[in-house]
Amino acid sequence: MTTQEILQAAQGAKMPLALADADTKNAALEAMAVALIAASDKILEANQRDLDAARGRVSDVMLDRLALTPSRLTDMAKGMREVAALPDPVGAVLRKIVRPNGLIIEKTAVPMGVIAIIYESRPNVTSDAAALAIKAGSACILRCGRDAWASCHAIVEALRAGLRKARLPECAVSLLSDTSHASANELMTADGLVDLLIPRGGAGLIRACVENATVPCIQTGTGICHVYVDKAADLEMAVDIVENAKTSRPSVCNAEETLLVHKDVAAQFLPMLKTRLVDGRAAGLTPVELHLDAQAAAIIDGVPAAPQDFDTEYLDYKLSVAVVDDVDAAILHIARHSTHHSEAIITADAEAAARFTACVDSAAVYVNASTRFTDGGEFGLGCEMGISTQKLHARGPMGLAELCTYKYIIHGSGQTRGGSSAKMSCYTK
Repeated sequence: MTTQEILQAAQGAKMPLALADADTKNAALEAMAVALIAASDKILEANQRDLDAARGRVSDVMLDRLALTPSRLTDMAKGMREVAALPDPVGAVLRKIVRPNGLIIEKTAVPMGVIAIIYESRPNVTSDAAALAIKAGSACILRCGRDAWASCHAIVEALRAGLRKARLPECAVSLLSDTSHASANELMTADGLVDLLIPRGGAGLIRACVENATVPCIQTGTGICHVYVDKAADLEMAVDIVENAKTSRPSVCNAEETLLVHKDVAAQFLPMLKTRLVDGRAAGLTPVELHLDAQAAAIIDGVPAAPQDFDTEYLDYKLSVAVVDDVDAAILHIARHSTHHSEAIITADAEAAARFTACVDSAAVYVNASTRFTDGGEFGLGCEMGISTQKLHARGPMGLAELCTYKYIIHGSGQTRGGSSAKMSCYTK
């Protein structure tokens, strides 16, 4: 099917999904999870083809993003079931107002309609996005990167089998076969056919969507995340947190890219950091390449930091490091370089923590914890559609609530509006 045919078919799925009750949608998600596992061999074979084609063209870290394993497929199915277990957001009354004239006004959550997701080489996004869209009562149109197309196609075929078993339209989940820029542009400009566009990927993709989309678009993803080690930090805790934030999975958007260290503890902390992340890395673990500003380079060895390093989302075993004078200098640095995703302060000083959380303007701000927790599942939202770094209409992990819009439903009993002297007419017996 062409992109336009897929867009039109998704329109036909909007109403059945909007009318589906919670039990129907949950049954569909269970059927989709079962079908996903049943198709494991086909999906893994397709994924191997993607990996073979990408090897040598992309980094090992990016290959890890692309790779699927039986364990990862099990986690994908588990994520779908976790979404099924969440309360149905559709129809929830967000606010109820009873007016003096007897009108009952209910602000009510309703489906978006058709949600388009443009993403790159993470096949697990396919099932996450589909599960969230279905539970939120919307059709989804997926456009993945070319490196992951075979994997995503096999996943979508399984999910559509589950939808058919649950008697919901299979076109509620569709994958574009065209992975060129042209198909992305079609989604960005599909006025009247796409109700919400969500890009998940690198800075270039997100910038293209924000600049070119004529449909509503959520700015997501790019994560130049900072950890600031304050002078009042527990330094052993700080090393543990930095190691986790940088190395547990460096290819994801909530991984740390920049470390800021208070000048009073830099001489003690930076050698501890180098031992943990570079010299003392266990056999088989990739050491971290430290990009050091002049003050940090006077204390430990590393790569001299270029100015652009502090504006780079590495998505790799690389970390920019700067020494700062105090918490206010850390806040200023973050304001200049952050993408407003996730930042953390490590400190035992409650006043410094309060100042940091009040002044840092990001979607998630941590005190004494790793930035790697910025995730729908970790926040108890189920899997997420993405991490919004903007302020309207969603911010942070986008779960079910953020995938709904709302309408006002007003219940009356014959009221008419005619000015301050108007009287209420009541026709109820």
